[in-house]
Amino acid sequence: MKDIVAGHVALTATDHLELALGIDLELFLGVPDENEIERAARLDAARDMLADDPGLYARALRAVASHLPETSEVPVAVPFVAGVAA
Repeated sequence: MKDIVAGHVALTATDHLELALGIDLELFLGVPDENEIERAARLDAARDMLADDPGLYARALRAVASHLPETSEVPVAVPFVAGVAA
């Protein structure tokens, strides 16, 4: 049985998570060998996504919460307003 979402086949747990959230996890996690300019651009795009979709952080936590170790502290969301530090 195949898991297909919007025409995309989910083969791994990561695929399922990316399709459920509608994002590419590399946007937030980075890729090997990225340079500082690429990292800055990636993080800027990630901040824009979170600003455009404030519920994304909560949905991501709900999606992975059952897989976190019992001893993990759940990160607290800090509101982000473009150009203003929280």
